[in-house]
Amino acid sequence: MARDTLAAPAIGDTGSRRRLRLPRAALGLLLPVLALLAAEIGVRAGLIPANLLPAPSEIAATIAGLAQQGLAGHVLASTVRVAIGFAGGALLAILLGAAVGLNRTAEALLDPTFQALRAIPSLAWVPLLLLWLGIDEAPKLVLIGIGAFFPVYMGVASGIRDVDRKLIDAARMYRLSRPALARRVLLPAALPAIFTGLRNGLSLAWMFMVAAELIAASQGLGYLLSDGRETSRADIVLAAIVLLALLGKASDSLMQRLENRLLAWRDSYAPA
Repeated sequence: MARDTLAAPAIGDTGSRRRLRLPRAALGLLLPVLALLAAEIGVRAGLIPANLLPAPSEIAATIAGLAQQGLAGHVLASTVRVAIGFAGGALLAILLGAAVGLNRTAEALLDPTFQALRAIPSLAWVPLLLLWLGIDEAPKLVLIGIGAFFPVYMGVASGIRDVDRKLIDAARMYRLSRPALARRVLLPAALPAIFTGLRNGLSLAWMFMVAAELIAASQGLGYLLSDGRETSRADIVLAAIVLLALLGKASDSLMQRLENRLLAWRDSYAPA
């Protein structure tokens, strides 16, 4: 009887938590919707110059017009570039970050150089990459890979270094070999930091993609930004920015879902 009495509130609590999830998910849309309404009202009322900040309805019409003029090709070109550049940069960062995190000699050899290179702005790489690789796809992909590399590298290296020493001591008590220690203890414990680095690297990959396409591209969202600037079309510029925000959010959400699936075993703090 006592057990049944205690179990009943738990079921009710679970149901109430499920009912509360929908409003919380909708909260994420509240700020963008309010900002769009304020911009629309401000432009319609003449408080905001329409040539500097077109109304959101006009931006939506511009996106619809661009969709009939090959917008899908621009979106696809940018997405493919980000996917290839991010994959290459992230893979290299995982390998080198793991080497630095697991080996002090590798850390002493590589980390100071990487920390110095990390401070170089994205646009500073552009003229050098153009000189070395020309104006085809190669410099764009390399630049995106550079943008993705450093956040992922930092996440992997710091994630491995910050593993609780008690876990390592416990593993050594079971006489695990170094490969087994890395595979069964260090990597799972470092995964949260690694995924944080991957998500940051993915967002920077989108930023570096824009820098690459602003310099030399005939297709892509960065090209649309440059074209809108040269033709003084603020609506095209803002349309490209909106699409970049949507694509960045969509890719980050996919990465977050993968993180939640792979790290479902975590017993971490969850805000009420």
